[in-house]
Amino acid sequence: MAALFSASSPALPKTPLRFSSPLKSANFSFQNLQFKPSPRFSRLITSLFTGIVEEIGHIDQVGPTSDDADSGFEMRIGAETVLGGTGLGDSIAINGTCLTVTEIDSAGSRFSVGLSPETLRKTSLGGLGPGSPVNLERALTPETRMGGHFVQGHVDGTGEIIKFSPEGDSLWVTIRTDPDILRLIVPKGFIAVDGTSLTVVGVYEEESSFDLMLVAYTQQKIVLPSKKVGDKVNLEVDILGKYVEKLLSGRLQALGVGPVTSS
Repeated sequence: MAALFSASSPALPKTPLRFSSPLKSANFSFQNLQFKPSPRFSRLITSLFTGIVEEIGHIDQVGPTSDDADSGFEMRIGAETVLGGTGLGDSIAINGTCLTVTEIDSAGSRFSVGLSPETLRKTSLGGLGPGSPVNLERALTPETRMGGHFVQGHVDGTGEIIKFSPEGDSLWVTIRTDPDILRLIVPKGFIAVDGTSLTVVGVYEEESSFDLMLVAYTQQKIVLPSKKVGDKVNLEVDILGKYVEKLLSGRLQALGVGPVTSS
């Protein structure tokens, strides 16, 4: 085998390294190789969604689990499709929020999930009540078709609907959101709105808003068209944008330029 490299500094060997018998060192075997995962990958993604809503459910009850001031919150939802194959501990995205199933009433076609204080702060679920419709989607399985985009069910924040504008049988929707979320939204990119995978049409920095268009079929299958101007929606930006921002921020800081921030 030809030389791999030559010495160019005192810290390296002064003569070229050569292997007279590649991969034939004492007791070498591919079977003896062991892979030890890095600790950085110890936190695996346990649930993933596509943003393709399976059905619209309706909230049956939401509120504290008991009269105790320190008790948690629980939401009970009427549904049918998403109960198929679902067991306790499984994940279901409710308006784009990944939540764990804590109780199933198959006879009554209902299931319950717990709501943490952080979930109530970060999402719009706390503003819903009995009768409110919600988008529902079960977590991906290896057999699931990938029809939308990768949605984690980790809501980044909320947006406010500021305008509905029909065009033919389609519907324009304009949403205002925080600049920290808007900077990760790009034209023709993906965004999950109440858990629905949608394509961004335009981004308007001055108004801190973006818009999208719903075709007639989509309007019939999701909650968004039934909402009103001023209503809140859950937003999750495409995770690719988050990773790109993180990588660029680290690189720019290493160069002394500073982190990536919104203008």
